[in-house]
Amino acid sequence: MTGNEPAGASPFRRVRCRVEHVDTDASGSVHFSRYPSLLETAALESLEGLGWGPPELDGRGLDLVVAELAMRYHGPARYRDDLDVTVLIDYAGAARFRFRGDISRPGTSPPGVPPAATTLAGGTILFCVVDRATGRATGLPADMSTLLKGLASRASQ
Repeated sequence: MTGNEPAGASPFRRVRCRVEHVDTDASGSVHFSRYPSLLETAALESLEGLGWGPPELDGRGLDLVVAELAMRYHGPARYRDDLDVTVLIDYAGAARFRFRGDISRPGTSPPGVPPAATTLAGGTILFCVVDRATGRATGLPADMSTLLKGLASRASQ
């Protein structure tokens, strides 16, 4: 820990969600466009848990914009599947930070055998902090920068 992280701060965050009808296409599989939304939701929930969610940034006249998004698809999720979205901060720069994440279906197994999850998609989402008044990129607040850089460093170990 860097000393500025909330007690128990972890570079990892897991969010559980359930596939709803609105997420699926005509075949009953989750439409490819929904996976980035799941990744973004988990990233924003992670930021909120660290004390840097949208309301805190809003109070400082700042917004987050997505500067880059990359996804890889490995298998389909289906209607009513439970999904785990796990994210971590793997990069923090002067005005940008990146989350890396996986979307998986939790596994099941016989008693006494650890369940193996099935990874369905993975990706990265790069956020840029912008000044709300100008819409231009601006530096991360110093305390946010210290926190995110510390978590990115721990995630790479």
